[in-house]
Amino acid sequence: MQTQTIALIDDDRNILTSISIALEKEGFKVQTYIDGESALIGLTRNPPDLAVIDIKMPKMDGEELLKKLRKKTSLPVIFLTSKDDEIDELLGLKLGADDFIKKSGGFSIKVLIERIRVQLRKKDINNNLEDTKNIISHGKLKLDPSQLECEWDNKQLPDKLTTTEFLIVKELAKRPGIIKERAQLMDIAYREDTDIEDRTIDSHVKRIRKKFKKVDPDFTAIETRYGSGYRWNVS
Repeated sequence: MQTQTIALIDDDRNILTSISIALEKEGFKVQTYIDGESALIGLTRNPPDLAVIDIKMPKMDGEELLKKLRKKTSLPVIFLTSKDDEIDELLGLKLGADDFIKKSGGFSIKVLIERIRVQLRKKDINNNLEDTKNIISHGKLKLDPSQLECEWDNKQLPDKLTTTEFLIVKELAKRPGIIKERAQLMDIAYREDTDIEDRTIDSHVKRIRKKFKKVDPDFTAIETRYGSGYRWNVS
């Protein structure tokens, strides 16, 4: 099995060192960057399997770095934040992160490593699905699971869907008109991670809609069924 590579982007060298040592003990390769500008160059030239990004950094902060990355890749990203009030879960997901962890209040590297494993498992599951070579089409939607590519009305989304977002769209589009409860979507998107709340799915869906509306301001294909969940609109 090929060794997986994790990129760490943080201006705190102590954090970089401690997380790097822990990850290497777990068998990962590690790339480290101390600012967003160098990270953007490095991650573009030598893409890792996942990136852990601090939100506050010099030259280019984590938010700007993630925005630029999302125009090029669906690379799984976990945000690190140093203050409870600096960024909450909803904002982190809105920016396009797949997950986030607060460094304050007893930061646990073990928890971070487990969250990393969850995201990597999710990526592997999607890559190894039996239908990865099959294009999924419904109306204006076209999904290519093998490349995590999504088109709407023959237009590529300008901001790529994250792996989590792609799995949600794929699950809804597989059975148009069928309501998927939030718990069902959480099982698909997060698998073994049980520390996820319902509102996390709501945040992902809000982000997905925003990305589709960049190519179609009238996008309404994902319908909210209040008290139940979501479904792909068949109309």
